[in-house]
Amino acid sequence: MKVSKSFETFVKEAPEVHSAWMEAVQKFDKASKLDRKTEELCYISVMSAVRLESGIPFHVKMAKQLGATRDEIISTVLVGLPAVGNVVTNSLPIALEAFDEE
Repeated sequence: MKVSKSFETFVKEAPEVHSAWMEAVQKFDKASKLDRKTEELCYISVMSAVRLESGIPFHVKMAKQLGATRDEIISTVLVGLPAVGNVVTNSLPIALEAFDEE
């Protein structure tokens, strides 16, 4: 799966920091009590809330591979609506475009 241009740049320009970051991410994954699909859905929701839109396509595709439905992706993006407002709607077309790609 393709990652965002910003993440590609991170990998290329700061490989040691990227390596440390990925090691931490893997440890967080192992420590999580959530199943992988739920974890991906939560991550998409947080990314939508904090406007980290560049990573959304990658994580939507991961969630889809893990069995997430299109309706679950919509709900995942919009779950933050009461807490952070309609900024999450900016992520909706990005997430659905990624989901609908083959």
